[in-house]
Amino acid sequence: MPKLISLVLLVLGLTLQVHAAEAQRVSDDPVLEAKVQSLAEVLRCLVCQNQNLADSHADLAIDLKNQVRDMLRQGKTEKQVIDYMVERYGDFVLYSPPLKTTTWLLWGGPFLLLAGGLGGLFVLLRRRREREEEPLDDVQRSAAKRLLQG
Repeated sequence: MPKLISLVLLVLGLTLQVHAAEAQRVSDDPVLEAKVQSLAEVLRCLVCQNQNLADSHADLAIDLKNQVRDMLRQGKTEKQVIDYMVERYGDFVLYSPPLKTTTWLLWGGPFLLLAGGLGGLFVLLRRRREREEEPLDDVQRSAAKRLLQG
């Protein structure tokens, strides 16, 4: 019994380890931090599932926020920072990418999938209704009678 308790405590001790990312560098300038935060809300984390940089704690997100902070310190405008990120990572880095020829599938894809699904459901239901309306021939009628009588 003492071995079992020791094993359980060891397993709990190993599973309760906390892995923390490196703390973000925060500037003393509140205006700069507000700009970093606003940009982090419009830029997507490249490794997370549908999160912006402001909500992500991934190492890459922290690095990108630090890069945004450094670019703003160098005097670049918010538009220049966004343009740089788009040039480097593509429209995917924007949390709400613009509607243009290269992103039409991203915006229209869900609607196309919905229309295809509804069309397929309509065809399936129509075929099922047509099969149900067909009268039974003599062979099918006699087979059904045998099944019902046992």
